[in-house]
Amino acid sequence: MSLKPLALFVQHDGASSRASITCQYKCGNACFHEVPNTSEGTYFGDIVADISRRRLFRGSAAAVLAVGAGSLLAACGGDEADAAEANPGTGIGTDFTPIAPNKQDAVVIPEGYEQGVVIRWGDPVLPGAPAFDFANQTAAAQAKQFGFNNDFAALLPIEGRDGSFLLVVNHEYTTEPYMFTGYTPGNPTKEQVEIALAAHGLSVVEVKGENGGGKLSPVMGQYNRRITATTEFTVTGPAAGSAFLKTAADPTGTKVLGTLNNCSGGVTPWGTVLSGEENFNQYFAGVLADPAMQAMGKRYGLGHPGAGQGEMPRRWELFDKRFDVTQEPNESHRFGYVVEVDPWDPTAAPIKHSALGRFKHEAANIYVTADGTVVAYSGDDERFEYMYKFVSSRKIEPGNTAAARKANMGILAQGTLYVAKLTGDHPDKIDGTGKAPSDKGFTGKGQWIPILETGADGKGRSLVDGMSAEEVAVFTRVAGDKAGATKMDRPEDFEANPKTGKVYVALTNNSNRGTEGKAAADEANPRNQNKSGQILELVDDHKGTAFTWSLLLVCGDPQAADTYFAGFDKSKVSPISCPDNLAFDPHGNLWISTDGNALKSNDGLFSVALEGERRGETKQFLTVPIGAETCGPVITADRVLVCVQHPGELDGHSADNPGSHWPDGGTTQPRPSVVAVWKKNGKIGV
Repeated sequence: MSLKPLALFVQHDGASSRASITCQYKCGNACFHEVPNTSEGTYFGDIVADISRRRLFRGSAAAVLAVGAGSLLAACGGDEADAAEANPGTGIGTDFTPIAPNKQDAVVIPEGYEQGVVIRWGDPVLPGAPAFDFANQTAAAQAKQFGFNNDFAALLPIEGRDGSFLLVVNHEYTTEPYMFTGYTPGNPTKEQVEIALAAHGLSVVEVKGENGGGKLSPVMGQYNRRITATTEFTVTGPAAGSAFLKTAADPTGTKVLGTLNNCSGGVTPWGTVLSGEENFNQYFAGVLADPAMQAMGKRYGLGHPGAGQGEMPRRWELFDKRFDVTQEPNESHRFGYVVEVDPWDPTAAPIKHSALGRFKHEAANIYVTADGTVVAYSGDDERFEYMYKFVSSRKIEPGNTAAARKANMGILAQGTLYVAKLTGDHPDKIDGTGKAPSDKGFTGKGQWIPILETGADGKGRSLVDGMSAEEVAVFTRVAGDKAGATKMDRPEDFEANPKTGKVYVALTNNSNRGTEGKAAADEANPRNQNKSGQILELVDDHKGTAFTWSLLLVCGDPQAADTYFAGFDKSKVSPISCPDNLAFDPHGNLWISTDGNALKSNDGLFSVALEGERRGETKQFLTVPIGAETCGPVITADRVLVCVQHPGELDGHSADNPGSHWPDGGTTQPRPSVVAVWKKNGKIGV
């Protein structure tokens, strides 16, 4: 539906709109626990040394050419002619009337635009998949159907077939009380657990466009595929074969069943898709007896007292011992990586890249320099965690052939992993209020600190004192602690602008910033009890170790004194809160999706001009239904795609009492879905 623009401002008290049930099933109530990062730069040094000395786990096995959050062309920046393109990101392509904040149970879009659901949870993906039947679900059916809680989306053109694409979508998590009527938290049936396992992972489905519009329809094509929490993955890099990854089922430490909590993602220039394993800790019950490893697990949020009880109610360990760390202490070490999938080969085993480190990855996104060097950026999405980049020591192989793609899939297994340290230009003017310290706003410098090198043979060399290469690859957060990295306000999506090469980071929020015993505000994270987040802009020496930075946006209500929109007139922008995923349109404008809007409106999608007189102009393009989060965005000249995640997840509701009836209306159950939006007889924003 469309909604006429109203007054831009809404009244709010600054509290996140995310429901507690979403926190419970999406991230294991991460924000209600003690922050895992309590380091002061040398934290865990003794623990790491203890692990190295005793080798606690020795023998423990016995016990994204395409269009996505960036585009394939976008990923291949670095061409100086491209970077000098006339007036990139000046707002051309954002000519629409912004919609008003609202609480509609609908996808609300600007006047003059149309929309359509592309695919829903449970829709058939593979041959033989039955039509979705909410009341009669089976694990066998779900393994052939579109998964739950879609997050990242990529749209890959199929060569030689005009208007045909591969839609690649990951599935972050399951919310069982919204999947099954009569569900009992903490006491699932075996079938419910197996359905949930099948609803995780990724879906690859062919879609076909229509002439004269942006509508997309699924096709039962040759590339269609489901990847689930039981699909076999191959591990590459220093963690492969490590004692930390060996289990009874996999004594080699090189093969992992499944992928969990896939959040955002990216498209590589060689035509594959990257996906980040984020809040994997919440799936594992039990507490390790050894104090050293218990502490290491705590650094990743493992081992809370409520694990396996009401706080973490999936209870998969009841039917699969690998989710009980007391029985399989290494299984959790096999999650938390960047996953790479070749969507053009349904038989190819997906890869987990340990050379990029293990943490709560909010995707990885690629930038290619003019000389062919591949750089992958990634954020660790938790309060006070770090920003990382990986610089490959291999150059990209040109071409779109299967041979080139196979060769390039090894690029992320060889190179150097860095963690970021930032300093501000005005440290004496940062008081936690969010007041801009200069007429240029918030600015500073940064350094990429190397922590791990991986060679052509997949073996690593640690660059962190007191840690082995395997320890850096598996306990990367600890390596970041020891390197003295800067604690950020939930670094989520990273995207490099294909027109300018500048890199943008979504920092979602951090209500603990500046509270007792926690890190104080700094210039890159300038507000105490930060509820609405900010967007960081980096001018990076992509292959090198130096960068400068500024804050593009300090998000929130434009009427509030603690917000900043790159110096743009705040009376002319839309309110924006809790930035999550980022994308670029063909004109070089930044688009931002939100998660957890603290301004008491539904989450949405926003465009931001980056250059010229309109720099900082922020306009709301759409909102998603009540209780939902905006994910995935794909922005092309012809259409916008968003993943509508967890519609209707409202406290006090469940499948027995739905809080939404989107997308099908009536009395139907809400279903996470991918939605396309297009302009009647025109281009997006033109």
